[in-house]
Parts: sequence; structure tokens; C-alpha cells
Amino acid sequence: MISAAAASVLPAVKAFATVDDATQAVDKILGNQKAKVGRVTLEIPPLVENGNLVTMKVAVESPMTEADYVRAIHIVAEGNPLPNVVSFYLSHRAGLAAITTRVRLGDSQRVRAIAQMSDGSFWQGDAATLVTLAACTEV
Repeated sequence: MISAAAASVLPAVKAFATVDDATQAVDKILGNQKAKVGRVTLEIPPLVENGNLVTMKVAVESPMTEADYVRAIHIVAEGNPLPNVVSFYLSHRAGLAAITTRVRLGDSQRVRAIAQMSDGSFWQGDAATLVTLAACTEV
């Protein structure tokens, strides 16, 4: 248990990021570029009973050749304490630009998947989910 004196010197911790925090995370990924909509499919259940273990699938339309492939897939969740949830790095040797993973979601929110292509372009897709029991709230 934390004493009142110790609690007064500890920094406040935000339980959830804001949409602005998520926008800043996306801007950090994109730099000065814009992400085009399309080529990225994000599948996430529209209703999640427990945010501690949420399955999501991301697929990017790409031939995955040496000349044209997906370099990275970034997942940004605007309702999590840290919006940049995970990044996956690929090469043409992956053969398929698709990932399946499980993440924790702090609340009902929109989740974005951003793909960086070998030509430097960015593409994105998103999905919204309703979380009935939030995760990421432990301090």
C-alpha cells in the first residue's frame, strides 16, 4: 500500500490515451507522409467481453516480391495507455503480409493498422470494437 506522502510525489499516470495521443503516435510512424485508405484489412471482434485477450488479424494486399513488399505493420489503439500497441517487421521472404496476434485493449475504441510498404508509402485500415470489461487499467 502506498502512503499518502509517497502518493503525493509519484507522477499521475493516465489510464487511457486520448485520440490526440493516438494521432501523435500515428504521426510519429508516418513522419510527414499521409496514409492512404485501402490494401489493409483489420479484423477484430465488434464486441469483446474481456479486453485482456483480444484476437486481431491484419492482412495487407501485396505481392511480397523483392521489388514490392510490406516492410512493417503497426497497430495503434486510441484507448490504450500507450497507443502504439505493437509493430511487426517483415521482408519479401515472409511470402504473405498477414499477422494474427492477441492484444490487450483498455476500453471500447477504434484500432488502426498501418502498413509501410517497400516503396515508402503507407496504407491503413481500421476497426472499432466495444469492450465490456476493460484491460490495461491496473496501476
